[in-house]
Amino acid sequence: MIRDPFREGLAAGWQHIDASDLTADTRREADVVIVGSGAGGGVTAEMLANAGLQVILVEEGPLRTTGDFRMREADAYPDLYQESAARKTADKAINILQGRCVGGSTTVNWTSSFRTPPATLAHWQAVHGLEPLTVDALAPWFQALERRLNVRPWDGEPNANNALLARGAQALGIATAIIPRNVARCWNLGYCGMGCPTNAKQSMLLTAIPAALSKGAVLYSRLRAERLVFSGRRASRLEAAALKPDGLTPSGVTVSLTARHFVLAGGAINTPALLLRSRAPDPHGRLGRRTFLHPTVVSAARFRQAVKGFSGAPQTIYSDHFLNQHPIDGPLGFKLEVPPLHPVLYSTTLPGFGEEHAERMGEFPHVQVIIALVRDGFHPDSPGGQVTLRNDGSPRLDYPLNATYWEAARRALLAMAEIQLAAGAEWVRPVHETARACRTWPEARRAIAELPLAPITCRVVSAHVMGGCAMADAPERGVTDHLGRHFQIDNLSIHDGSLFPTSIGANPQLSVYALVARNAAVLATALTGRPKPAIL
Repeated sequence: MIRDPFREGLAAGWQHIDASDLTADTRREADVVIVGSGAGGGVTAEMLANAGLQVILVEEGPLRTTGDFRMREADAYPDLYQESAARKTADKAINILQGRCVGGSTTVNWTSSFRTPPATLAHWQAVHGLEPLTVDALAPWFQALERRLNVRPWDGEPNANNALLARGAQALGIATAIIPRNVARCWNLGYCGMGCPTNAKQSMLLTAIPAALSKGAVLYSRLRAERLVFSGRRASRLEAAALKPDGLTPSGVTVSLTARHFVLAGGAINTPALLLRSRAPDPHGRLGRRTFLHPTVVSAARFRQAVKGFSGAPQTIYSDHFLNQHPIDGPLGFKLEVPPLHPVLYSTTLPGFGEEHAERMGEFPHVQVIIALVRDGFHPDSPGGQVTLRNDGSPRLDYPLNATYWEAARRALLAMAEIQLAAGAEWVRPVHETARACRTWPEARRAIAELPLAPITCRVVSAHVMGGCAMADAPERGVTDHLGRHFQIDNLSIHDGSLFPTSIGANPQLSVYALVARNAAVLATALTGRPKPAIL
């Protein structure tokens, strides 16, 4: 029987409060209140608790642990994801996968773990004034988190979905490499996106949050952070709403949390939204702007042999060949990876309906898919999106897709189709409402060159949300400094991917881990007056 270490800890006395169980308004104090339990919140909680600080960790989603993960999409998406894995941009043109549970997206991501590319850091230094963020300065933090989370290149055989990317690229002379993954003793199941049932994924749920709780931290789940209350240049308290067991509807019970310091780590849509609801000072109009997604296009191909993209480690092969063809601020580059293929995720992304859709689903075991993650935020015509609020205070992301993006998307669709055909595909088809299946490269090249590219018609997806509370060297250019310290509120820090002033051109979780660990160490020293703590 597989152990459930989180449940064992709770039985031993860890402090967890499911806010759906609260029947009366509550007030509580701590040294630090952290909003969000994903990559940023988890690392911060562990480091501050290790420094002897009393920490309260606030999570809007539910607590689900090892024994709850059943490898079923119908259970996982409504329970573990924002908006049941159907969060979209305001125009519905981009579907966004984000976690909403204890551990955040680290509980449900596909484990790919890349350091921030040197070209990205160089751009941040030159353009955004982030001179301290050098490759050498961040290297010790990356090394520490890689050790802590067992990040290493995948040493097993890639599944067929990944192997076909490598085969086609090799036939064309395109370099590929092995993806580092944060797993230990992985069973190679392929269901990482539904929560790991074997304790292999070294997520915040399995590592940092348990470590923080063992040091006396308090975890709230099903508690929605509504707003911060400010007094002058300080945040005085966080007002939060307890949710009913459905995890969506406020129960009417409120929780008021006071602290010496507040850390926001709710992710690059929810963190800006919380500050907007709180009417946080924003004298230069930077809050919520320049939010980036790596907006991703998809190419499907049918092979004679069964691919079974649902089986085996989901992401193990990648190519940065097309990321480095142009200057970083030139035509948009893209990173190639493959996604896991599960019936619900595949069917809701697949275009068509009725008999046509059913026919395509019948080919599911033989389909291979490549995705192209477009690197946004560097070109002058790639400003990203903006987080705003709906009338009910919930977040909305406006993300227009312009000609600069579509030019890159067309190049990406061409590159993926050529690779799939070189790997032996019987046909290729961009995931697009009007695209047809093409059996040869000349046919595919002509068809994709003529394909009308527009929002909704061409499927665009993302699992990476960055920016909206960007770091900068001055308040006129960003929301925080390079340590995540808010420019206008003295006891407020931001510790998540919303800090990035651009996208990064790689899966962002490891970049969040390392940057936040660096910043949390400085924060721990400031709050305790003691020397900087050990990295982790």
